Amino acid sequence: MNLAEIFERVVGSGAGIEFSAYDGSKAGPSGADIRLEVKSPMAVAYLAQAPGELGMARAYISGHLDVQGDMYQLLDRMWSLTINDLPTSEKIAAIRALGVKPLLTRVPLPAQEVRRSAMARLGSRHAKQRDAEAIHHHYDVSNRFYEWVLGPSMAYTCATYPTPDATLEQAQHTKFDLVARKLDLKPGMRLLDVGCGWGSMVRHAAREYGVKALGVTLSRQQAEWAQKAIAEEGLGELAEVRFLDYRDVAESDFDVISSIGLTEHIGRDQLANYFSFLHSKLKPGGRLLNHCITRPTGKEKTINKGGFINRYVFPDGELESVGTLIREMEDTGFEIRHEENLREHYALTLRDWCHNLDDHWDEAVREVGQGTARVWRLYMAGCIVGFERNKIQLHQVLGVRLDDEGASYVPLRPSLDWP
Repeated sequence: MNLAEIFERVVGSGAGIEFSAYDGSKAGPSGADIRLEVKSPMAVAYLAQAPGELGMARAYISGHLDVQGDMYQLLDRMWSLTINDLPTSEKIAAIRALGVKPLLTRVPLPAQEVRRSAMARLGSRHAKQRDAEAIHHHYDVSNRFYEWVLGPSMAYTCATYPTPDATLEQAQHTKFDLVARKLDLKPGMRLLDVGCGWGSMVRHAAREYGVKALGVTLSRQQAEWAQKAIAEEGLGELAEVRFLDYRDVAESDFDVISSIGLTEHIGRDQLANYFSFLHSKLKPGGRLLNHCITRPTGKEKTINKGGFINRYVFPDGELESVGTLIREMEDTGFEIRHEENLREHYALTLRDWCHNLDDHWDEAVREVGQGTARVWRLYMAGCIVGFERNKIQLHQVLGVRLDDEGASYVPLRPSLDWP
């Protein structure tokens, strides 16, 4: 079996992908619209030492493996590896085929990979200092880079598409307005937005509803960008974003709380404390809208410590099933009033982010380097496949803090147009 054939076996034969290697070997259909090129022995070493998705990712990010063609199409065709990684028997077969020498070759980890030893020195998973470093790794890449990828909304969470052909900006506006309507925002209310990113929800609530909104984020770059945007929009009397751990918010008696894309960073063991803290910050009758990525069932692992996402994208990120989240919300005092799955919407959101990155590829590489740009290209395209094939989901759950008499202050039938 030649080198190109080995890589074809790992990726999956019959995927319509052409393979070529530095030793002159070829495999797959000649002239295919997607071509994978093994450029050096280092790519072989990466694959031998971590057969499957992680080794392939390391080789690609470091530039020793190249892809010609659409990344989403590549990952969609090799979806079993993209989503499930290789079974142990296939990993052993790949190692045997590659031989002993690549196993002994010393290869540096790409600079973009999070070292587990470094994270461990910051404390146990989801300790404050470790959480801060995890957020810094992912969100403090470059505000300019995020502006290119996310577009003017600077919203790094699932949009809601009113129609399949809606623009990203239309869909993000629709998402923030959906959250606002579920929370039943009214002028003069106080909103706490935890994990607020670049302040998009905070600014939407202040601008569109006259709400006094406080957002908190563990990313200093996000907070600085958000405060500047708030000032430029003339929203300083209503909106504020702080560089702050949500657990350190001193104010209380908020009318409503939004958590859009934070729960993925909380961790299973901290969910009870997380929801209890948010519950304690609400007035009786106050609502919480929790929006986050989830597993489709409670059977999957919540975290894949050796996987590409954990090593390169979201260190310490954990995904729960929506059932787990609802039970935790109920057990900490929330009454659940509404829930919906926006899985297909996230696939569309990622599609648009991928197009934005492609449109600004040369600029992005100059801004953050080829390795980081490749991490994003790989991660976002792979996530499209995950959402499309129901390997991951996106749920919004609306809960309310009842008063001492059990009143929810929710209309018998909300008049809002909830899908």
